[in-house]
Amino acid sequence: MSEHTIGASGSRTPPARLVVLMITAFIDMVGLLMVIPILPFYAKSLGAGGLVVGLLVSSFAIAQLVSAPIWGRFSDRYGRRPALLVGLTAAAIAYVVFAFADSLWLLFLSRIVQGAGGGTVSVIQAYVADATRPEDRAKSLGWLSAATNAGVALGPVLGGLSMGIGRHAPGLVAAALCLLNILFASRFLVESRAAGDLAAARATGSTAGGRSREAVGRVVSHPGEPPSRLIWIYAIAMGAFQGVNSMLALLLADRFGVTARTIGYFYTYIGVISVLTRAGVLGPMVDRFGEARLSRYGSILLATGLGSLAFIFPIRDPAAVAAMLGGALPAQVVAVLPFLPLAIAVALLPLGTAFTFPCVTALLSRVIPQQERGLYMGVQQTFGGMARVAFPIFFGLAYDRINGAPFLIGAALVASTLWIGAGMEGWAKGEG
Repeated sequence: MSEHTIGASGSRTPPARLVVLMITAFIDMVGLLMVIPILPFYAKSLGAGGLVVGLLVSSFAIAQLVSAPIWGRFSDRYGRRPALLVGLTAAAIAYVVFAFADSLWLLFLSRIVQGAGGGTVSVIQAYVADATRPEDRAKSLGWLSAATNAGVALGPVLGGLSMGIGRHAPGLVAAALCLLNILFASRFLVESRAAGDLAAARATGSTAGGRSREAVGRVVSHPGEPPSRLIWIYAIAMGAFQGVNSMLALLLADRFGVTARTIGYFYTYIGVISVLTRAGVLGPMVDRFGEARLSRYGSILLATGLGSLAFIFPIRDPAAVAAMLGGALPAQVVAVLPFLPLAIAVALLPLGTAFTFPCVTALLSRVIPQQERGLYMGVQQTFGGMARVAFPIFFGLAYDRINGAPFLIGAALVASTLWIGAGMEGWAKGEG
């Protein structure tokens, strides 16, 4: 076990070494969620439909797809910390471009720049894998996800408030937060890899590109191997979720009258559920069911939530529903009754993702050697990126024809991962 590995099995609190990373990820997500919820509305105001919104989402994913293996190799050779700092710098630049975007091409540019920095997702996952014991990785990834989802809860609120200042404000405030985050991480974030490991990785760096291509090729040519199957599960589920998520703002606008100023409350609702699930529920659930079984439960919840959204419409006569329930409901409750079916369906999404993605990533970290962890986390993001490129475009086309179609397709694809992951329990024990 590396001297950098920490954590005690069964711990209910984040390891001290991860707290700084969690704060960094939280601030980063606050900035991101200040702009993401209003992006479809900005695009729509410039004449975009479902297809163009899907292309905007995919442009981020394309840049992330290209950069993820590069960041993985860079972090293996030079450290996780410098890779994260460069990624944060790219995000700050992207927010400034977004703030002043008055055309679709500038919106695309902001997404591409941020996507290039967003390839560091695999670096963050590798940092967690470096710094925790194998049996604690799913819980540690859950803690990290809880921190980022706290940002999901807070960011949209700040974005909505900043819109009251002016159209440029959300992007500029997000950029300012990103600069503060760079200063914080520069001062407090500790490198997770030992100096000797970095030196050894640099010594073998000449073959890094070849190893990356070999790893990608092996996932395709040996789809039945545990690492390949886990990467396919991650990619399919992530692509389906991201594709649906890219259309969700349009669905809410079309069916529920949600606007750029009110969309933040919806994301805050998702964020609060995600934080509570990942910080308070995921750890005990991993202890009880194990990563393999829990990831399947997550897939079931996610597929159910995605499929339900295809059939969700607002309650047209909330007063009649209140009368059926006894007629004594407060006026505030009656006012939100039209959104009750939506609230129930949407709640399944953060529950499903909280149980699926940390467990799948933790299992992947178990079945690959430590010296290739950054590489394979990068490969996982590569396949996830390919799915995030293709699915939003396809789902955008589907939405422009039948707005419920992307949600049904997404549900079917997530459900298919249950078959791919058959036998995962043995992988967690080093079998198979």
